[in-house]
Amino acid sequence: MGITNSNKVINTDRISCDGTLRVTLALTASPDIVSNPTDIVLILDRSGSMVGAPLANMKLGAKTFIDLVSEATGGKQDGQIGSGSRVGIVSFSNTATADTQLITSTDVLKAAVDGLKAGGSTNHADAFSQAMQLFDPSSPSAKIMVIFTDGNTTSGEPPAPVAAAARAKGIVIYCIGLIGSDGLDIHALNNWATDPDASHVAVTPDAADLEQLFSELAANISKTGATNVVIHEVANPDFMITGISTPTKGSATMLDVHSLRWNIPQLGVSASESASVEFFVRHVGQQSGTKLVNQSITYTDDEGNTVYFPKPTVSVECDIVVQPEACPEAVQLSVDGCQDSVVVDLGDVSLASQGRIIQMDVTIKNVCPGKRVALAAILTELDQDGMEHQRGMKAMTIPAHSFPICRDVLVKCIKFVVPEDLSVSGREICSQRKFKARFLANSIDTDYRCCESVLTF
Repeated sequence: MGITNSNKVINTDRISCDGTLRVTLALTASPDIVSNPTDIVLILDRSGSMVGAPLANMKLGAKTFIDLVSEATGGKQDGQIGSGSRVGIVSFSNTATADTQLITSTDVLKAAVDGLKAGGSTNHADAFSQAMQLFDPSSPSAKIMVIFTDGNTTSGEPPAPVAAAARAKGIVIYCIGLIGSDGLDIHALNNWATDPDASHVAVTPDAADLEQLFSELAANISKTGATNVVIHEVANPDFMITGISTPTKGSATMLDVHSLRWNIPQLGVSASESASVEFFVRHVGQQSGTKLVNQSITYTDDEGNTVYFPKPTVSVECDIVVQPEACPEAVQLSVDGCQDSVVVDLGDVSLASQGRIIQMDVTIKNVCPGKRVALAAILTELDQDGMEHQRGMKAMTIPAHSFPICRDVLVKCIKFVVPEDLSVSGREICSQRKFKARFLANSIDTDYRCCESVLTF
């Protein structure tokens, strides 16, 4: 069967600016379907939320799955699934129906899929029960359920005990989930599926991805395990890999702070087998937003398996940073190798003021979205008697932010050049100096509008 499932998951969907994520890569591989006949039941959701594009894409995916299994077993020429394997169709809404038994005719199977119409609630428990009834307990063939759903359970008994009973009978369960209009309980899919969850559950928010998920599962079912597996993961530049746990199979090596390589000598060659590795990444970027965790991931093996890994995203929340004053433009210079000293004329610089430079940061609390802020910074210096002397005031406009809620805004690099006033700071050039800084902040924008009076006679 080759690689029958692959997955990539993260342990949270939201982190702070310097937060850390745990990333899990997982694979499952099984022996060749030609020498290991397999009975497969496709369990397809036809509840009311599947109307339109979700149903059409699910049908396309299921029919592609049937064709690929037929081709892999040598039966494509005569429209049959060969080598002793069979496929059956169960669909469900309020209740479940066995649309076919376990059969080999691809035409009958695809006609059953084409005939599905959406409507009603979602009864997962009955779907599992109907699918179990299709399997012959005395058959030596491997047994697989592939359940597709786009919603939560809304009718019938709790499905988890029924799925557990199927797994106890040696049935391998894969779950494909579409996040539909009424949401999707991913925890429930993980509970139904064969362990490990990461390699037996695939979820997408986009119905257009369904054909790819179905077809890759079917394509990988046709191949024998996998040997000399190499997975190369490159993290998004905004993330740094901080550590790798020992994988359940093979070995994993960090190539640099942004990439790793996972090698597996063989997986699923003689029996169905899963492998996973966990690694940890820390966000090192400075900007908020929803970000892809990885920049790229590649997979190779000696069998030429096609493997798709999801691309998880995480919401990163960083402080808003404003720098109202730019730093002076830098002048480049270079020192040649083995050169002990260098003399360079860097041109002219204007004297801003004699004295010292004070650079301050300040956080403005609870700035609401769409509101500019007027900020004033006032700097004074204390003499030996505690009297204050003006050293400067700066006023600036802080741009409005578009974050959906009020939040703090960090204003950085407010610079003052203060003179060496020996009558205030003391009689020595390098004596300690004491200052006071005050900040005033007000919202500029308001939603208030005067009422317009209309006089009538």
